Amino acid sequence: MTTKRLTDIDGTPSEMEIIKDKSDYLRGTIAESFKEPLTASIPDADAKLLKFHGSYMQDDRDIRNERKHQKLEPAYQFMIRVRLPGGVATPHQWLTMDRLANTHGNGSLKLTTRQTFQMHGVLKWNMKETLQEMNNSLMDTIAACGDVNRNVMSTSNPYQSDIHAEVYDISRELSEYLLPKTNAYHEIWLDEEKVVDSSETEEVEPMYGPLYLPRKFKIGVAIPPSNDVDIFSQDLGFIAILEDGKLQGFNVTAGGGLGMTHGEPETYPQLSRVIGFCPVDKVPEVAEKIITIQRDHGNRTNRKNARFKYTIDRKGLDWVKQELNERLGWKLEEPRAYHFDHSGDRYGWIENDGKWHLTLFIQNGRVKDTDDYKLMTGLREIAHVHTGDFRLTANQNLIIANVTSKNKKKIDNLISEYGLTDGKENSALRRNSMACVALPTCGLAMAEAERYLPSLITKIEDILDEAGLREEEILIRMSGCPNNCSRPTLGEIGFIGKAPGKYNMYLGASFAGDRLNKMYRENIGEEEILGTLKPIFFHYAKERQENERFGDFVIRTGYVAEVTSGTNFHS
Repeated sequence: MTTKRLTDIDGTPSEMEIIKDKSDYLRGTIAESFKEPLTASIPDADAKLLKFHGSYMQDDRDIRNERKHQKLEPAYQFMIRVRLPGGVATPHQWLTMDRLANTHGNGSLKLTTRQTFQMHGVLKWNMKETLQEMNNSLMDTIAACGDVNRNVMSTSNPYQSDIHAEVYDISRELSEYLLPKTNAYHEIWLDEEKVVDSSETEEVEPMYGPLYLPRKFKIGVAIPPSNDVDIFSQDLGFIAILEDGKLQGFNVTAGGGLGMTHGEPETYPQLSRVIGFCPVDKVPEVAEKIITIQRDHGNRTNRKNARFKYTIDRKGLDWVKQELNERLGWKLEEPRAYHFDHSGDRYGWIENDGKWHLTLFIQNGRVKDTDDYKLMTGLREIAHVHTGDFRLTANQNLIIANVTSKNKKKIDNLISEYGLTDGKENSALRRNSMACVALPTCGLAMAEAERYLPSLITKIEDILDEAGLREEEILIRMSGCPNNCSRPTLGEIGFIGKAPGKYNMYLGASFAGDRLNKMYRENIGEEEILGTLKPIFFHYAKERQENERFGDFVIRTGYVAEVTSGTNFHS
């Protein structure tokens, strides 16, 4: 049964549940707050609701103390996240985001680990115009954040273009199907008239209900052998099953999620588990019913334990499968065989069915110009001549996809003119690196990530060169806090910020993304990081078995124990 009111909650509702209950289906007083001229911020309750509209209020932490000394309020600004199912954008949409980033943003774009655009530095006064211009390019930010299903991810494989197109269509349709039905976004940002509905309030959100979900919900679709979307990190996943090159259906996975809280062992990362197989045409129904299970049984009193992974671990996987089958009115089939062998991207040009696809390395997903690397300008010029599409990958990279043979030379010339790179001149470690935004804009960051990881890798590369491991592919990921936006607990080497300049270091995830890592050293700085990794790398170079991945090696040789479930992540 849908939670209809706060009194239906077993226990004391969290603050966010109260805010949602009073919000009039996500409207709150957002419209009024953005008209208030005396401050660049908005009230806390509206800031929390704004996440459902795809935006976070932030401030520039680099200048926070300086502004306080000057008796000025913090440098408030807004981050906007686009809903971009499967990470596919047209050249026109790319140019729109480029223009908005340089007129209303901070002059850069972030390609996120959920395959979408993130734009930082938008001032309150420019929010409405920015969202309207996105809408004119057929983009929106609805449900890109908040306690709803977020951007649906999909494998970017350019070497499976026919299957990719079919799976992408499914992910796009699923994203539309699972959108909230409230008209709040269109009224507030697009100036549409409020629809007067005299029917029962339950009909406003037939799937989510008036309190929406207890926490965010993430869905991904993967095409083996590539696990580039890190399918087991998703609340709900669909693994494409191919036979004779044709899509037969999907294995369904449930209960992934990587966020946790330092010092609270009852919070932990968890990987999803395969619960069955469903035909292609049943995907929306399965997704909806699983979401309603979380809607009805998720924790609405403690947000730190409100993700679907905790619901499953509390109720039991067998209970969830039985509940799903009852809500469906039919049973999922037994899972079918599949195999993942990597979770990274394939760089450079690839040809398929007469079309070309170029994967570029975008370090930590940051698209901007610097004095010696005109990345943003180069991609802008490519967008002006490109007739295919852009694919934002789950590893923060970019695929210039579906390039015709006629256009390939033009794009090659622009790649050369602006010095754009597929990253092959970098170490394999750098090509397999990811970092979240962290400082200065993320209010949750405890340490640097995006601004620091590149320089740390440079120092690690010296060790790798000495050990003869420069071309050994190793997944390394860094997050400024334990929310895991860059999925560091799925890195063969993972760093999670603990304090300025200090990180917990984790080892032992699998290269294919189906095993969590485990903490090896706590609260260490750069000197200890390098000193700790050096002997392990030399040991690996000397005693690894044939084709043995680094994450497997550190478990076999006893550096860390294998994590078989998130419930023993801390033990």
